[in-house]
Amino acid sequence: MRVFHLVLAPRLSGAEVLAKDLAIDQCAEGMVVGVASLMPPHAEFMPLQDELRRHGVQCLFPSRQRRVGGKLWNLFLAVRRFRPDVIFAHATIPSFYARALPLRVPVVYVMHSATNDFERPLFRRVEHILSGRARVVISVSQQGVTDYVQSIGQHPSITVVPNGVDLGRFAFTADAGRSGQAPQVVQIGRYAAVKNQLLTVRAFAEVLKRVQDARLVLYGVVEDRDYHRRVVDLVRELGLADRVVVAGPRSEVASVLSESSVFVMPSRSEAHSVAFLEALASGIPIVASKIPSFAFASGFPCVQLVDTDDMQCYADAVVVALGQARAQRSLAGLTLRDTAARYRAIAHQVSPAVPAR
Repeated sequence: MRVFHLVLAPRLSGAEVLAKDLAIDQCAEGMVVGVASLMPPHAEFMPLQDELRRHGVQCLFPSRQRRVGGKLWNLFLAVRRFRPDVIFAHATIPSFYARALPLRVPVVYVMHSATNDFERPLFRRVEHILSGRARVVISVSQQGVTDYVQSIGQHPSITVVPNGVDLGRFAFTADAGRSGQAPQVVQIGRYAAVKNQLLTVRAFAEVLKRVQDARLVLYGVVEDRDYHRRVVDLVRELGLADRVVVAGPRSEVASVLSESSVFVMPSRSEAHSVAFLEALASGIPIVASKIPSFAFASGFPCVQLVDTDDMQCYADAVVVALGQARAQRSLAGLTLRDTAARYRAIAHQVSPAVPAR
C-alpha cells in the first residue's frame, strides 16, 4: 500500500509530529509512505525530516512559498508522481487542497484544530462543497465530531481516533527533573491566544513570591507574531527577564520534560493535545485548564485541572505541583501504537483493492 500524508507546513506542532510518527510506523509495516506539505518546512523541523528519511519515508516539501494556484499545482504533481492508494490530509486547509485535486484518490480528512474551523463562513461553505469527497473524516476528539455535524451535517463515515504518545520516547523516569538545580516550570505550545502564555507569565510572577528560585521556560512555534511580542513585552514589564525564557520550538520534547519540574497547559481549548499526552507519559506533575479535552486525566496522580483564568488559583496549583514527585500513569488506549493501528485499519478500509497484511 502507498500512503501519502499531507500537512500544511512541516513544523514542530501536534498535527505535523503525529503525521511524522504515523509515517514511520506505516513504513515499518511495509507500506510505501510519503509526507508532503503545502508550504516549505520550518528550519526546526529538519531533524524530524532527517528522521523520516532514515526510516525510508519520502519527503515531498516545496522549496519556496507559493500562492494558492501554485500550491495546488505542486500538490497535483507530487500526488501524480507518488501514486498513493490513500491520502491522509492533516487539518482543514490541507484537506481542502487534497479534495480539490482532479484525481480519483481516496482522501481521509483528519481534524486537528483546537477550535471549530467551521465557525468561519468561508470554511463552512467550502466544506459543504467538498464534504462528499472525504471517504472518512477523522476527529481526534468527540467535540470535533459534534462541531462538524452541527456545522456541516452528518458525514457517512466520521469517527474519533485519539492521538497517541510514543511510550518508548516519553517513558516515566522516577528520578527525572532538575535535581540540585532551580525548579523549572515549562509550557509547550504555539504562540497563540488560545494557548494562554500571557496568563502563565502573570501566574508565574505570583509563584515567584513563594518559590523564589523557580524559573519558567516557554517553547513553541511563533504562529501569531503579535501575540508572541505581547508575551515578550509582559515578561519585561513584570521584571522577569532573569527568570523567564521565551523560546522558539524545540524538537527534543522528551529532554525538555525530563529536565523540568512542572508542565503547565492553560489552553482555552484543545482538540487532543499531543504535548499533554507526552507530559502525562513522562510522569511530570501537570497543571492544566479545566476544559473537556483534558477531563480524561482528572483522576491521574499529580494532575491538577483548575480554572487557570483565576490567576491566583493557577499560581497556587503550580506551587503545589513544584512540591510533588513524578508519578506513573496508565495510558492504555492512548499510545502511538494504538493510534497507528487505527490509521492502518482506515487506510485498508478506503483502499479495499490493497490486501491488509
